[in-house]
Amino acid sequence: QLVESGGGLVQAGDSLTLSCAVSGRSISSFAWAWFRQAPGREREFVARTARPMSSSTAYADSVRGRFTVSRDNPKNTVSLQMNSLKPEDTAVYFCAANYGAFSTSENQYPFWGQGTQVTVSS
Repeated sequence: QLVESGGGLVQAGDSLTLSCAVSGRSISSFAWAWFRQAPGREREFVARTARPMSSSTAYADSVRGRFTVSRDNPKNTVSLQMNSLKPEDTAVYFCAANYGAFSTSENQYPFWGQGTQVTVSS
């Protein structure tokens, strides 16, 4: 089970950290990604990290340099640190997992959280 938290209402320029708590399995078993869906738009890739044997990460162009995806193995959580937030970052954010495919396609991720709302006011 994946449960996101940390969303909220912030102003442009603020920071937020989203967390994805994992129960039932170790986060080390999976590759992880964050996606988001803004109102009236399709869900889009935000960031991903490979399984622990690789430190590879990747980001959408729109968030690169502002967002950072990371793992906390003792807490069994995956986080998304979001800095310098913009109104266009407003969306429901989802964490997702698969068994190792390093992909930006949501179709490659069979496991999903319920989402957490992030709203950035101008």
